Amino acid sequence: MLRRIRIRGFKSFAGDVTLDLGPGVNVIVGPNGSGKSNFGEAISWALGEQRASRLRAPGMHDILYQGTDARPAAGLAEVALQFDGASDGPAEVEVSRRLTRAGDSSYMLNGASCRLLDLHESLAQRGLGGESLAVIRQGQVEALATSRPAERRAMLDEAAGVGVTKRRRKRAE
Repeated sequence: MLRRIRIRGFKSFAGDVTLDLGPGVNVIVGPNGSGKSNFGEAISWALGEQRASRLRAPGMHDILYQGTDARPAAGLAEVALQFDGASDGPAEVEVSRRLTRAGDSSYMLNGASCRLLDLHESLAQRGLGGESLAVIRQGQVEALATSRPAERRAMLDEAAGVGVTKRRRKRAE
């Protein structure tokens, strides 16, 4: 379902990086320190992750590329995710998130500015979301295996796509 990831200025990605994904399961393999975890964190961030600690950063501004002696720090971080079309939705969906060094943040859905809630609801219709198991991060498999039944149920609800309905009901109550 996720077809392409474009990253610019996010953590260790100073320049533009595009990763095209094939059908089925895709795995990123490489030596320690090569940025593998940063791909997963970039996806989670673009899907609306609000906790810097879940991105292994002290604060949200720390996700911007910090620079080196040879390359200056990035003025913004941007991640765009391109999804294949759903059978009952648009042919293709692109979600992006941007954060500037000045602290300005924005979300885009198919090139139009949107709220985080709009982004979450659009993704939830496709069975995706920040809490879903669409992206399995380091340690998440162990967390699922060792979780209590109520925690496991919440993770499975998100993966099954019923989490959005429960959140809507909770907001309405």
